[in-house]
Amino acid sequence: MSRPTTPLSSPRAAARWRFVGTITGVGTAEGTRIVVGCWHLSPFGAFADVMVERADGHRVLLAPSEEVARFVAGTYRFDEVCIVPVAVEARSRRRRVRAGPLDVDLLLGRRTVVGHLLRAVPGPLAESRGWALVIDRLAGLLLPGVRTVGTAGGGRREWYGARDEHRVVAARARWAGADLGGLRPVSPPARFGFSSTPAGPSEVAVVTTVQDLAAAEH
Repeated sequence: MSRPTTPLSSPRAAARWRFVGTITGVGTAEGTRIVVGCWHLSPFGAFADVMVERADGHRVLLAPSEEVARFVAGTYRFDEVCIVPVAVEARSRRRRVRAGPLDVDLLLGRRTVVGHLLRAVPGPLAESRGWALVIDRLAGLLLPGVRTVGTAGGGRREWYGARDEHRVVAARARWAGADLGGLRPVSPPARFGFSSTPAGPSEVAVVTTVQDLAAAEH
C-alpha cells in the first residue's frame, strides 16, 4: 500500500544513526534504475529496502515496515512510498531480490580495482566524516553523480564510508510481471538524494551514517 511522501520524523529519537551493509545499484534496458539497500546492522535491526526510479522519473520506495518507511522517507525523496515484504537472498555471487511488484536476479563479478583500494583503508578512518569529505570531490570527478557527503533535506545530513566493491555482471528484473530488460548502467543518475550509485552496476559494502542537523549544532 502507498503512503504520503511528506518527510516524516524518525520513530527513534537519536542524534546519529549508523547502517552497515551493502548498496547495489543497477539500471535496466527499459530505463528503470534500482537501488537495493541490504543492512545487517542498523537501528531497526537487519532489513532491506529498495529505491526504484522508473523510466518516466517516478520514484518509489519499497520498505518492509512503517518504521523503516518513515525514516527513509524522512532522509530521501520519493513520489510514492509502499509498505511491502522485502527479501534479499544472497548465495555466493547471486542475489535474489523480491519486494512487492519488483523481482530482480543479480550476478556479481569479481572485486573491482576500487574495491581492492577501499579494503586497504582502515575501518575507523573509512567510516569517518572527515575521510568522506576528503574523497567527496574525487568521487564526483571519477564517478559522475556520486557524492560521499551531503543532505537530501529533512533536517539530516549523511556520509558514506565505502569498504568494498564488486561489479554486477548480469541482471534480470520484472515490475508487476513486466520484463524490464537486461542490465544497463545506472544512467541517468538516480534522484533519491544528494548522490546516486556509480553508473557502472555494482554492489558496494558501505557504512552509512545519518546525523540530525539540529542535534549536531548543540
